[in-house]
Amino acid sequence: MAEKSTPMFSWMRKARQSKPQAQERELTKGEVWRENIESLIWAIALALVIRTFIMAPFKIPSGSMRTTLIEGDRILVNKFLYRFKEPQRGDIIVFKFPVDGKRPFIKRLIGLGGERVEIRDGRLLVNDQAVAEPPVFKGITYYNQGIYGKIAQVIEVPEGSFYVLGDNSSSSHDSRFWGFVPRHMMIGKAMCIFWPPNRIRVLK
Repeated sequence: MAEKSTPMFSWMRKARQSKPQAQERELTKGEVWRENIESLIWAIALALVIRTFIMAPFKIPSGSMRTTLIEGDRILVNKFLYRFKEPQRGDIIVFKFPVDGKRPFIKRLIGLGGERVEIRDGRLLVNDQAVAEPPVFKGITYYNQGIYGKIAQVIEVPEGSFYVLGDNSSSSHDSRFWGFVPRHMMIGKAMCIFWPPNRIRVLK
């Protein structure tokens, strides 16, 4: 009886031994590299989608938004928010510079389409009403400069455009000098500083 069963058990042992060998053949070095490369490609594609349509990092190049943002701050910009809601006064926005669309600019949104903006005695007036909502505009002095920011000049913001200013008004190249930001040149809203660590904060 034992002799007759020996071939069967021998076949089963061979089957059990051949299965791991088959699995090893499926995970050859070339296939492992292929899987790793495919995973890397998917990760890069996902990162590009996020950067293009959802969230992107930007580095602050100048002091025009001091002291809210300083040179070297790295921020995250929400690029999809304004697809679902309209920009609001006080938002810190990133946009394509109207004079050179390849350059991103960052400023604070002051005037919306159809509004009248004036800088008077260091204060902002929108539709003849002083704007001083803390913490956005509290403690900021605005200066009369440029062709769109003269003394006693009331600027009418075109529909579909925005009037923007830097928080560091004495050293900011903004709407006072070159005019308005068309809606289609908007990139997104600055949400937070993520670098350096001692500067991490939500932006207001």
